Amino acid sequence: MNNNLSFITNEENQSLKERFRTLIKDTSFFDCLVGYFYSSGFYAVYPALENTDKIRILIGIGTNRQTFDMMEQANKQSQQTFDFSHAETKQEIENLVESEMADSEDNRNVEDGVHTFMDWINKGKLEIRAYPSQKIHAKLYIMTFKEGDRDNGRVITGSSNFTQSGLVDNLEFNVELQRPEDYNFALKKFNELW
Repeated sequence: MNNNLSFITNEENQSLKERFRTLIKDTSFFDCLVGYFYSSGFYAVYPALENTDKIRILIGIGTNRQTFDMMEQANKQSQQTFDFSHAETKQEIENLVESEMADSEDNRNVEDGVHTFMDWINKGKLEIRAYPSQKIHAKLYIMTFKEGDRDNGRVITGSSNFTQSGLVDNLEFNVELQRPEDYNFALKKFNELW
């Protein structure tokens, strides 16, 4: 992939998954504001997140049943409650019963991804919230670099949800923003919604 290119379309070896793998390995914090989050998106990038201190995912519209069940199970194991501040949000998530696991390959990577997902929730490294008061269809990814790195961070925004389809399979249109003003604005807005 041409690392100088600002646009990412998931074609010609320029997938969002590969761009994330390049950027995320150098981040302290990875924040996502997405309309949809499926575990397939997590499986696609979690190895690059190993050294990331904190991952926050804010879901605006929905997830699938498998991801919801994994979040519930992880929170039960840590004796926390998965706090939906609005019953309608929980109902919306529960209604998305598409079985992603049935469509995914039955392999070691998926099994490791499920274990890592639950482990990181239990340890507080991964936090996932559903935004209850309005539907958010944004796709915003904020990567905060480690102190002393090249700059504060990067923002990627566009059409890709945090799913296998959005990261690799679909033709998408995303742009990487590098200006400090864009990074600061995106992080401020994310924190307001969080």
